[in-house]
Amino acid sequence: MSVARFIADQKTFWRVPVAVCCALLGVSVSWFYKWWPRAMAGGPPTKRAKRRAEVDAAVKTAFTAARGLHGSPRLVHDLRDAGWAISEKTVADSMRRQQLVARRIRRRNGLTKQDLSAPKFPDLIKRDFTAQAPNCRWVGDITEIPTDHGKLYLATVIDLFSRRLLGAATGLHPDAQLACDAIKMAVATRVAARRSGEKTRPNK
Repeated sequence: MSVARFIADQKTFWRVPVAVCCALLGVSVSWFYKWWPRAMAGGPPTKRAKRRAEVDAAVKTAFTAARGLHGSPRLVHDLRDAGWAISEKTVADSMRRQQLVARRIRRRNGLTKQDLSAPKFPDLIKRDFTAQAPNCRWVGDITEIPTDHGKLYLATVIDLFSRRLLGAATGLHPDAQLACDAIKMAVATRVAARRSGEKTRPNK
């Protein structure tokens, strides 16, 4: 069934105004009255209709390939990479016609879950994130980075005296090994700085 015939049927059988159907389907009223005689006569589709059908098929294919996670801003890049000369508005209109809505991935607020039965570690910093000299206080953190190929985790180490990033490491799991790799890089950075005679100054 064509879109024009569907709109006409809604008006005929359910008394739904043409303007309402056109707005819901993302087409103009003038388009409907232009296409309605063709739909009734069963005439061949125009070049514009063929183009729209091709775009809809390509958008649906790209949307499926992206597992329903990409909206129009990302789908337009996917289609351009595939050789399509297309705008984001055209992609958005096609998605609306086909009722394609990108899914949102719910992300956890933290990477770890506190073990209430485990012994408590002392707070050596005591919420004082300053240092009087280099290499007195180092702090670190692990961050989750979402990518098209899955999750990636980044561990970092900075010196509170200079606020310089001393070490960083990436891995597929937020475990102790990842933190150790970042610390090892930080140690190597400081050793190299000492050998080269570098002067570490606080970041003001």
